[in-house]
Amino acid sequence: MSSGSFKGYAVTSSSAWASPTLIDFEPVPFGNHDIDVKIDYCGVCASDLLTARAGTGNDGWPETMYPVVTGHEIVGKIVRMGEQVDKSKFHEGQVVGVGVLSATCGSCRLCQSDRENYCPDLVETYNSKYPDGSMSFGGYANYKRCHQDLVFPIPKALPPEHAAPMLCAGLTVFSPLKAAGVGPGKRVGVVGVGGLGHFAVLFASAMGAEVTAISHSPRKKADATEMGATGFIVTADREDWAEQNKNSFDLIISTTFANDMPLDKYLQLLDVGGQFALVGLGR
Repeated sequence: MSSGSFKGYAVTSSSAWASPTLIDFEPVPFGNHDIDVKIDYCGVCASDLLTARAGTGNDGWPETMYPVVTGHEIVGKIVRMGEQVDKSKFHEGQVVGVGVLSATCGSCRLCQSDRENYCPDLVETYNSKYPDGSMSFGGYANYKRCHQDLVFPIPKALPPEHAAPMLCAGLTVFSPLKAAGVGPGKRVGVVGVGGLGHFAVLFASAMGAEVTAISHSPRKKADATEMGATGFIVTADREDWAEQNKNSFDLIISTTFANDMPLDKYLQLLDVGGQFALVGLGR
């Protein structure tokens, strides 16, 4: 049973981002709808590094409130539940996950329409403040306290260590797939086959779509094919790669971004009425 303070690996300043220190920290006071999770796994996201290094926010990334315990791809087991937690959904010892959010207001029109990730009063899993002024601390810790609405049961068939990165990278690409109504008969292009892109290929294929991976080199073609892609476009092979594949997709998910990205060529790949979702993080 978790009680009192928690322990986590914290970055104490931007200059010390590569040398986290084990600290004791006070979680937000336990509420009737809260769940404490004993953490077994926490994935690594690029935003963890960016937050650890950000400092003043002058580089375009939000200001970091040190000390910060990052990590928002959390999987572990329930060790404590508030009195009003839904006992038909949760039980002690259950394997669950926590993603990028720890709390929302629950009452605004966005929360009430299942768009709580846009809540103006949301509390992120780390580097964020609760209404009472308590700091949020992430998953590189022994425990995580979270409102039950942001805790997700992990199916027994899914290994918990595989589930962890789905709570950020996986959800990032699943959201546009779901919003676009991807399923049988849909043609999906995935730009980049990395941390985000491989989930997009896996999910779109599992949803029944015809999936094509798009990369600057053929190096990941075998991997993409194994994950369900039936097509593979190499953009460095020929100058007319866009013209040759014009109007080929109903949806393109771009998991990469660069200032010199030839966006006009990628948009040529869309069919009339097609959608382009840019989820790659640019700097």
